Amino acid sequence: MHDYQRPPTLHRYGTRAELEAALKTGQFRLIPAGQFLTVAFSKAWDKRLFDLLAPADCCLVIHNTEEFGERLHRAVQRALPDWAGIDGAIEYGHRSPLGAAFTKAAEQAPEQEWQFAWRSMSPGASLNPVTVRIGSLEHFAELRDRESHLA
Repeated sequence: MHDYQRPPTLHRYGTRAELEAALKTGQFRLIPAGQFLTVAFSKAWDKRLFDLLAPADCCLVIHNTEEFGERLHRAVQRALPDWAGIDGAIEYGHRSPLGAAFTKAAEQAPEQEWQFAWRSMSPGASLNPVTVRIGSLEHFAELRDRESHLA
């Protein structure tokens, strides 16, 4: 069964400098994957992901995933008006109903990803990385290091 409801928290593992910019200005880089521009998060707080996603030394924890998702989709819509967006859980080891962009190998399952993806509605659009800013996340997100303990 596919997971269509955003999880209660999203986790972005990365470098402290990158994630401080994300927390303060809502800056995220969308990167090409297949025919999509994507940005992925994890549904899990898992210390092993710091090693798996090295050089991660920090984790951005987003507590209001609905507000975050809507703001991200609106910002990308402004930056890329001819693109359609979707977000959902990655399926591991079998094809996702959302297609290849949401399908990964079974070995990657520990990442427990939730992905935001956009696809151009115009044929032949270029797939260059795009940076968007959605504004401060400080009222519903926080930075944690590997040794943080969840309450």
